[in-house]
Amino acid sequence: MMEKRSVAGLEVYSALPTDANGKAPLLFVHGAFAGGWMWRETFMPFLAAAGFACYALSLRGHGGSEGRERIAWHSIGDYVDDLATIAGWIADQHGQAPVLVGHSMGGFVVQKYLERQAVPGAVLLCSVPPQGLIAAQFHLLLQKPQLFAEINRILAGEYTDTETLREALFAGEVAEEMLQDWLGQMQNESQRAIWDMSMFNLPQVWRMHRSPMLILGAEKDMLVPAFLVQTTAHTYGLDCHLFRDMGHAVTHEKEWPQVAAAIRDWVLTLPA
Repeated sequence: MMEKRSVAGLEVYSALPTDANGKAPLLFVHGAFAGGWMWRETFMPFLAAAGFACYALSLRGHGGSEGRERIAWHSIGDYVDDLATIAGWIADQHGQAPVLVGHSMGGFVVQKYLERQAVPGAVLLCSVPPQGLIAAQFHLLLQKPQLFAEINRILAGEYTDTETLREALFAGEVAEEMLQDWLGQMQNESQRAIWDMSMFNLPQVWRMHRSPMLILGAEKDMLVPAFLVQTTAHTYGLDCHLFRDMGHAVTHEKEWPQVAAAIRDWVLTLPA
């Protein structure tokens, strides 16, 4: 059963397994323009049914968390503080730290968190690479200038072009109800955080704790293209897996269970 609560002013969703089995809990970190809600209909119930205690936070200014009125000024450092708060709370609940699963901007936040703290495992899912957003921004500007302009309108809280956003998020078929649910909950993002991810607060790879890491991407992602997922993998000396015929919103693509299953299978290989 899905539950929602507030922890230190942050919205936290939880889906718990029927039996306590000692598996590491999972903490999901959403991307830009989103909130903890993006995990609750798909990945969380799927992985809770597989025996994992699942949690998803909404970073400050997102979803039902405090700070929406100051959204433009929240930094990546602020988001890392939020992640640290909820990861610590989960560790207190379960007696062990969670495996972190970060999508897009959430993957960037996870990388910054690793500068502070080791974790049992980290999944970077369509993540902003450690080199930042600039390559992705130029790629999008050259390939899809209308989409680039629409994203800037979202930053200002005034997007209007639903079909362009569908193209940005999805490569395959998506149920209209699911699409409208996603688009209806999108919100503007912190411009300060975007600048941090572009150049001002990039991960310092030499300072990061080298926790086990799984790097996943989507073949037809327009926002974090496959070549940048491969760049992330190369930076950390790891392989990556790209899901065919999927776009950026892998949590809601028709074949999303493939992605959730890949995370499940990898987490099961981690040391107890």
